Amino acid sequence: MFPDPHFIETNGIRMAVYEQGEGPAVILLHGFPELAFSWRFQLPALADAGFHAIAPDQRGYGQTEIPPTVNDYRIQELIGDIIGLLDAFNLERAVFVGHDWGALVLWHMSLVCPERMERQAILNIPFWPRAPSDPIELARQRLGDDFYIVNFQDSDEADRTFDADPGHFFDMLMRRKQITRQQFEQLPPQKRALSLLATIARTESGGEPLLNAAERDYFVAAFSAGGFTGPINWYRNWSRNWESLEGIPQIVTVPTLFIGAEDDVIIAPEQIEAMKPCVTELEIHMLGNCGHWTQQEKPDEVNRLLVDWLTQ
Repeated sequence: MFPDPHFIETNGIRMAVYEQGEGPAVILLHGFPELAFSWRFQLPALADAGFHAIAPDQRGYGQTEIPPTVNDYRIQELIGDIIGLLDAFNLERAVFVGHDWGALVLWHMSLVCPERMERQAILNIPFWPRAPSDPIELARQRLGDDFYIVNFQDSDEADRTFDADPGHFFDMLMRRKQITRQQFEQLPPQKRALSLLATIARTESGGEPLLNAAERDYFVAAFSAGGFTGPINWYRNWSRNWESLEGIPQIVTVPTLFIGAEDDVIIAPEQIEAMKPCVTELEIHMLGNCGHWTQQEKPDEVNRLLVDWLTQ
């Protein structure tokens, strides 16, 4: 059973935190469009292995406060929330696990405040050194206006569309075995644009539902209550976050475990390869027959890798 939350004050917001177990702290950060509930398989496994597993609903998600403006979701605020979480638990540093946007927060933390991090396990999203120019404009040129991160910058169409039917949103998006990396690479370029609006416009989708009925209801209830604008506002700071890294050396010294998924179409294999010179202590594991929702698609494999890495 997933634990009930308790609440802490951190960085000016009220954050919902879910925890299980006793021992050294392991803090798990979810991505988009997820919740602390996305770690429902990891919390008991880490607790059973002798760790204190801590998973917050991050800023704008679930039962955590939803600040009103785009600027409230800058990377400085997201990191400030996690530093405040450490302070609330009287932790000088901790081990972190991050997936998707949670991974991006940890990569940024590892550049600007590595002293608060003992180690980090990253799921799916590799380290990208700071681009030479605005990454949103680069994405617009390369992937077009329909690419979901670019589309999020231009209007609130996605917010309104997703809010209109969260159940359909999760039915279409949170699936397993939709497409392999090989099949994706054989699609024409316009089909590889990763438009979430096009995905949600479908009435049927391939693959299999990732969530059972109770799990689906949990996500739908949370996003029906809180909406999608807070989570999407994380993306609307992509260029500001890029600007904030100017002049900061792009070398990660925090010891890192990377768990990738061979069928995660968001990430190309060459991006994982390009990460290697930038992370001084790096261990990589790739999961076959697995898409983007790694800790939910392959919980046993992810739990085994995490526990082995934490206890080695």
